[in-house]
Amino acid sequence: MAGDLLLPGNIYDYLRRHSLREPPILERLRRETAAHPRARMQITPEHGQFLALLVRLMGAQRALEIGVFTGYSSLAAALAMGPGGKIVACDISEEYTAVARRYWQEAGVDSMIDLRIAPALDTLRALQARGENNFDFVFIDADKTNYLNYYESALGLLRPGGLIMVDNVLWSGRVADEREQDEDTMALREFNDKLHRDPRIDLSMIPLGDGVTLARKR
Repeated sequence: MAGDLLLPGNIYDYLRRHSLREPPILERLRRETAAHPRARMQITPEHGQFLALLVRLMGAQRALEIGVFTGYSSLAAALAMGPGGKIVACDISEEYTAVARRYWQEAGVDSMIDLRIAPALDTLRALQARGENNFDFVFIDADKTNYLNYYESALGLLRPGGLIMVDNVLWSGRVADEREQDEDTMALREFNDKLHRDPRIDLSMIPLGDGVTLARKR
């Protein structure tokens, strides 16, 4: 995430007290990551809980994650899937994902997660070359300038009725401020515009965390 669209503090506290059911292992991972210099890359716990709920609602058993960091989202998804689920997790950092591996192992879900340390587009192309097209769920939370490339590849790997969840689509509100012309902001504007016009999906953008888009493949 880049930065939450802040609710008033008292409302945010109320939301957490009356909604959040964070498993202790996820709480410990979140608190450890909070000390990391790039801690703001981690999704919020209510975001992780929403992701897990979607996975459960879909009965998802095959998932693809693009951007792992310290593993909060992949751990939330694996716990929601339960035994038999499989996640292909894409990242380029051995350092960040070493934390993820430690928590996956402690939670007993490490055998469910196939971590690929390589540029994500290389991994996605390899999956496509093998004829993979039956993923249930995809979570995209990586470099913003490649969002459209990740999305197009993910859509081809997804089964009909499968769901893509994309983080940071409101980018701390910068996408709505035309004075912001940096590369990431412009890439996200283009991404949001193209998905809005894409007839291949059902679409909803929601103000959760830093903005989340849900795209269901028709």
